[in-house]
Amino acid sequence: MNKAFIDSQNFKGNDFSKTHLEIADYEYCTFTNCDFSGVDLSNISFVECEFDNCNLSLSKLYNTQFKEIIFNNCKLLGLRFENCNKYFFEIKFNNSILNLSSFYQLDLKNVRMTSCSLLEVDFTESNLKGFHFNDCDLSKVIFERTNLEKADLRTAYNYAVDPENNNIQKAKFSQSGIEGLLHKYNIEIE
Repeated sequence: MNKAFIDSQNFKGNDFSKTHLEIADYEYCTFTNCDFSGVDLSNISFVECEFDNCNLSLSKLYNTQFKEIIFNNCKLLGLRFENCNKYFFEIKFNNSILNLSSFYQLDLKNVRMTSCSLLEVDFTESNLKGFHFNDCDLSKVIFERTNLEKADLRTAYNYAVDPENNNIQKAKFSQSGIEGLLHKYNIEIE
């Protein structure tokens, strides 16, 4: 089955939860104020696309390709990014809400997240080498056997990282973030 190729189109205000989004290859497209909540985005390819003020919460992402994608001011609740096509998986998030999402076992080297909410996000066994968490809320984020080598958490807050269960070699933390590294010891830092 040959998929349609959609190039350089601007989608504004579309409610794809009520109308059909064609299974296609979307390149250089922008999606502004669109609702994808609960939509099956399986087998769709997005390449060098930008999502602005969109809601993708609880969308299905089986074999979805995200290559060089930017999410700005988006709501991305409960997404299972590990179900995406892992080849050329490149994303950037700005001012977005990713609560309850999962990046289980994904290779996210050098990804940047800026001013995002990541409440209870799962990064178990993910490769976050060189990852930048800029001004991100990491409350109850799961870091288990996660590679955080050279990751930058200096401006992140509310995190708890177990240095014995994660690779934090050459990761950057702020002085005020030390508590997030020692949380399991139940000590008081003043």
